[in-house]
Amino acid sequence: MARRHDPERRQRIIDAAIRVVGRKGLAGLSHRSVAAEADVPLGSTTYHFTTLDELMVAALRQANECFAELIAARGGLTGPGTDLAAELASLTGEWLAGDRTGVELEYELYLAALRRPALRPIAAEWAENLAALLSRHTDPATARALVAMLDGICLQVLLTDQAYDEKYAREMMARIIPASPAA
Repeated sequence: MARRHDPERRQRIIDAAIRVVGRKGLAGLSHRSVAAEADVPLGSTTYHFTTLDELMVAALRQANECFAELIAARGGLTGPGTDLAAELASLTGEWLAGDRTGVELEYELYLAALRRPALRPIAAEWAENLAALLSRHTDPATARALVAMLDGICLQVLLTDQAYDEKYAREMMARIIPASPAA
């Protein structure tokens, strides 16, 4: 029997893993559950991802790209003269108002790095990339503090089911950002 050429199979497996975690959490993730979701043979999942950690790394990397794509699409963090607090608060609001399952999934995978060392570099990569982008507008220490605040606000919204308060987020971020020297 000839092998079927399926160049998109690896990506379909990653997408299926994201859907499984979105519905069942990390506890529901297995090669078998992903194979069923992707409609591929079980051997395909283990061929492309020997371990579940490898599959979670790919899923987290893809989930991280969603926030990066939102930043790129808005473009507000790339130009000079950006009101950093307002742009970050607005961007966070847009992200949290989007697909809630996707945001929850990203944080579930992000926090899984606490127990799964293989995920730590990917989780750190997200924070480092955002801090590097913010460092174009402020010093590196402030950029890292803003990333930490953003994480904290997002986690509070996700864990408490409270509405995101953009005005509060903007005000708190503005407190962290040093005032520009007078002209």
